[in-house]
Amino acid sequence: MYTRILICDDSAMARKQLARALPRDWKTEILYAGNGREALDVVREGKAELLLLDLNMPDMDGYQVLEVIRREDLPVMTLVVSGDIQPEARKRVIAQGAIDFLKKPVNSEQVAEVLEQFGLYQPDIAAPQPDSRGAIEVAPFSVGLSDFLQEISNVAMGQAADLLARLLDTFVQLPVPRITTVYRSELSMVLTASAQQQDTYSAVCQGFTGAGLAGEALLLFSDSSVQDMARLLGYDEADTEVAGIEVLMDMSSILFGAFLRGVGQQMDIQLGLGQPTVLGRHRRVDHLVEHHSRRQEKLMCVEIPYRLEEYGISCDLLVFFTEESIDQLETNLPFLTGDSGE
Repeated sequence: MYTRILICDDSAMARKQLARALPRDWKTEILYAGNGREALDVVREGKAELLLLDLNMPDMDGYQVLEVIRREDLPVMTLVVSGDIQPEARKRVIAQGAIDFLKKPVNSEQVAEVLEQFGLYQPDIAAPQPDSRGAIEVAPFSVGLSDFLQEISNVAMGQAADLLARLLDTFVQLPVPRITTVYRSELSMVLTASAQQQDTYSAVCQGFTGAGLAGEALLLFSDSSVQDMARLLGYDEADTEVAGIEVLMDMSSILFGAFLRGVGQQMDIQLGLGQPTVLGRHRRVDHLVEHHSRRQEKLMCVEIPYRLEEYGISCDLLVFFTEESIDQLETNLPFLTGDSGE
């Protein structure tokens, strides 16, 4: 007898990783969905008994999918698998009917333990080969560099948000990381397009390097968010220039460190950080990145807007990989994604 499983994640890499993490002796039929609406269509048709559900997805996220499943009383068990590891995230999905929560990246032991706990899987002690995949067919789709960076950024983003949420005792709203390829000379145009024209901003940057990778992380705050964050952190004089700089340094230490550490762990490398530098205060976005305008180097950009749910505070984390790093990642992609032997 086969168990019908639906894996819902906007990342091809995550879908493939999760399929590989399922018990090798488990008889299954696996379907895939790239977003919440596709997943609900499959569930409504009665084609899935177990839904493995991501939270951060475009169009319809995992929270919305859980809400619809509960409202329509759809007959499916849901196990959330997410990079958003904030305690509040787990609490919310369990309250909405998920049977459990697993953090990304998953491993086969964790998955098997949860499946056994809920009576969905029992180890086949008679299986002749411990590494036999049985009826499991790993997803046939390929993983490109943008998808790879999006998924490891998603996991690293969640680790940074968890640290921030615990420090401030709040919930950090997380987006789907945006991956783009730009030239340095285009940064001003790209950032200005997403900024509020009437706002002035403060920014801090920090270089990183390691194992053939190099780049720069940039943290961008609107001035109003800097002041609100200073008050939230308990600075006595939140509106002063000194408090503003301390906020930038504190936040960059938290977000840069946690994010780049998470990226390095997933690639099995250690990224070293340079000294943080304040690019400017109370300036337009295009002025903050004007030092890039004279260079034509191609960059791979990871963009993550963080939002503190209860306070209206926001900041944008941007991580730029150099052109040489892009070439290095392209070369190593089959090994990084586990496809080198397939």
